[in-house]
Amino acid sequence: MTDGYQTLKTPYFDKMDESAPWQEYPRPQFKRDSYISLNGSWDFAVTKSDDAPKDFDKTILLPFPPESLLSGLEMKISGGDRLYYRRRFTLPDGFIKKRVILHVGAADQICCVSVNGEQLFTHEGGYIPFSVDITKSLKAGENEVVFKVIDDMSKIFPLGKQSARRGGMWYTPVSGIWQSVWLESIPDEAITGITITPSVTGAKITVTGGAKEKRLTLNGSGRVYEFSTESVTVTPDEPILWSPENPYLYEFTLESGEDRIESYFALREIDIRTVDGKRRICLNGKPYLFHGLLDQGYYPDGIFLPATVDGYREDILTAKRLGFNTLRKHIKIEPLIFYYLCDKLGMVVFQDMVNNSTYSFFSDTALPTIGLKRRDDRRLHKNPMSREMFERVMYETANLLYNSPSVLYYTIFNEGWGQFCADEMYEKLKAKDSSRIIDATSGWFTEHKSDVDSRHVYFKEVKLGKTSDRPIVISEFGGYSYRAPGHLFGKKNYGYKLFKERGELESALLTLYGEEIAPLIKEGVCALVYTQLTDVEDETNGLITYDRRLVKVDERKMSDLAEKLKAEI
Repeated sequence: MTDGYQTLKTPYFDKMDESAPWQEYPRPQFKRDSYISLNGSWDFAVTKSDDAPKDFDKTILLPFPPESLLSGLEMKISGGDRLYYRRRFTLPDGFIKKRVILHVGAADQICCVSVNGEQLFTHEGGYIPFSVDITKSLKAGENEVVFKVIDDMSKIFPLGKQSARRGGMWYTPVSGIWQSVWLESIPDEAITGITITPSVTGAKITVTGGAKEKRLTLNGSGRVYEFSTESVTVTPDEPILWSPENPYLYEFTLESGEDRIESYFALREIDIRTVDGKRRICLNGKPYLFHGLLDQGYYPDGIFLPATVDGYREDILTAKRLGFNTLRKHIKIEPLIFYYLCDKLGMVVFQDMVNNSTYSFFSDTALPTIGLKRRDDRRLHKNPMSREMFERVMYETANLLYNSPSVLYYTIFNEGWGQFCADEMYEKLKAKDSSRIIDATSGWFTEHKSDVDSRHVYFKEVKLGKTSDRPIVISEFGGYSYRAPGHLFGKKNYGYKLFKERGELESALLTLYGEEIAPLIKEGVCALVYTQLTDVEDETNGLITYDRRLVKVDERKMSDLAEKLKAEI
């Protein structure tokens, strides 16, 4: 027990290689053959000084945050703390092509990068990857990289569900580096990015950087596209369309001068059409029921990260076995390998933007729960720095996930958290990416512009009432709680309806879907997001326990239910 809470471990805890955790290539859609992982043991120190300490009195296991069990520390980080990380490395002979790039998957909130005593770069924001060209700072033999990370829980930056006063629907915060750190070497004339825009007939691939002459080879067929423009459209013979039922990926190799990357795409389209008088979200031209779960992405031993990649894989596969085809990634951006697994295994992602700014229980939760769900958001959360940061990270998120075929839907604001000028944000994101569905305001405080009519229903019967001409999404509902003995984080409980036995939970869940949800599908409901995939800390409303060791409901009954729901579309 720690501070009254039970130490829980997932099945992946003992399978992790402590000497070299998380060795998988971090960027599956932009993969080169030069790769050195720096995950593992780092020197670590926490001070109040902005000057790096002479002595590092601790060690930490990356890529896990210091608050986590897996980091080896389980320590609390306070306001004003400076987190220092140090690692020495020697590059193997032949590694350097022309330039060496240092990559950090994510560091919360402000990260300063120094190599061999020279400060090179500062990144702000805790969820987006960043890279630094460290070539000019390298020397022969041993080199040293030092990170200084500041996380004062500033509400200017995206926070998501993190809270210094965790409890209920707010969780233990993380600080510092929480994704992979790695090196690669690239030629001077390197490919800097690819943008993949799919359809049901082909994929337009736009290349930035690299040499003028480019060569794309479609793996399997061996078909070659040679081009000197910035874009090429790849049109496979007899296209195979991507869906959760058939998650087919086309792998390809892109060569440009001395550079070579491996990547993949899928063929699919998501749009809105009128079918039998109802506005429907369609996948590949046909109405599709997005049967989903809310996925917070928290783990008891790693907090923001599972012990191994299998933690992600098994969450996805368990959801599929239960009959679900969609995960709403709730107020968190995951490492790219999570989205790759959704692409590969066949799981649609409804991706939330990560909120910043302030939250008010009274105005954001209590009043809407009793029915006060309208307000003008143009004067809300007026801090210009907070607004600018939210918009910046929204664009960065759209850039980061643009190529992922499983990401079909974006939520900008959830239940009013940090909400401002939702109509304007909708227009800006739609201009950035018109190929996906955009839910401007999930739950309530709807303004004028959104692709969907998005609702949260708790504590009462799920009914539609007055509807708009938009597709209807029940973007949160349920939240039924069962406290599974031996799998509990603590004594407190948070959920929307408590059941004392597993059988009672299962029966109530099947009744909820059968009597309240299924009839609404014919009325126009296109997507359902049940709360939630797993328990998280005090929340015990998951279908899986927080430690991932118990599924609370029968897989066969849930998959049979999914087939019945699908038949209603």
